[in-house]
Amino acid sequence: MNPLRKQLAFAGALLFFIGMVTGLWSAAALTGKVVVGMPRMALAAHLNGLLGGLWLLAVAWSFEFLHYGARGLRRLALGVGLPAYANWIVTLVASFIGVNGLDYTGARGNDVIAFLLQTLVVLPTLVASAFWAWGFRAKRV
Repeated sequence: MNPLRKQLAFAGALLFFIGMVTGLWSAAALTGKVVVGMPRMALAAHLNGLLGGLWLLAVAWSFEFLHYGARGLRRLALGVGLPAYANWIVTLVASFIGVNGLDYTGARGNDVIAFLLQTLVVLPTLVASAFWAWGFRAKRV
């Protein structure tokens, strides 16, 4: 078994678990048992943890189908792992400060979250997912 594949699968399982725990938190926020700035962002953090964990598991599972060598697989694992975790944590922080970070509004907290989402999540995820898809192409002989 490829140790990198096992590490990525573990990172996915761990993020899925973190997403489940965040689900408990989001339920408390959505029912008003705890007060956060934007309860629906707590729900988004929960879903980001679940979906990010599943994405990492899917990428780990697909290693045998990709044409990359060890170096390319390491880059791919890092390229999908960091944004998946960043998506969960940045969204969770956004729920506490009561912003969504979907657009630059001039409000400092919102704009910081927007910047973090774009630089740590959106752009790296676009690159990593393209790299992942490209890896399925047939090897040239």
